Amino acid sequence: MCLRYSLFLIFFFLISLQGFAKKTGDVSELQIGVKYKPKTCEIQAHKGDRIKVHYRGKLTDGTVFDSSFERGDPFEFELGSGQVIKGWDQGLLGACVGEKRKLKIPAKLGYGEQGSPPTIPGGATLIFDTELIAVNEKPAGGEEEEDDGEDEEGHGDDEL
Repeated sequence: MCLRYSLFLIFFFLISLQGFAKKTGDVSELQIGVKYKPKTCEIQAHKGDRIKVHYRGKLTDGTVFDSSFERGDPFEFELGSGQVIKGWDQGLLGACVGEKRKLKIPAKLGYGEQGSPPTIPGGATLIFDTELIAVNEKPAGGEEEEDDGEDEEGHGDDEL
């Protein structure tokens, strides 16, 4: 009887731990969720590309610690060169211009055990809602439009 009771307690304890881990939202490996993908993917992000990304960074409790969306100013960096946390360098590879991804980044691919005080505690899993705006200065739809001083009907600025 004592053995059954002990096994029951151990089983209950393990189930409780599993439930706690799920509630905290922590992850041990990078998770990439594609929330929106354009119908056509003309331009993809590769290592060495200069990319522009809008993002909202949150902790697992929902606290927003940074957001380029609210500032209206996407972040630009060279993908795969170590200019950002590893979770971004890995999580945005292969994304299409216009694609929206949710990245769940474990601490080891984020700010580690030291965190980034005061906003990001040590050991924190980070959640980023991202939108790839441009690759090598090319936005969705291919080449950037150049302003040649003419409107759609071929009239120059001084002809209107």
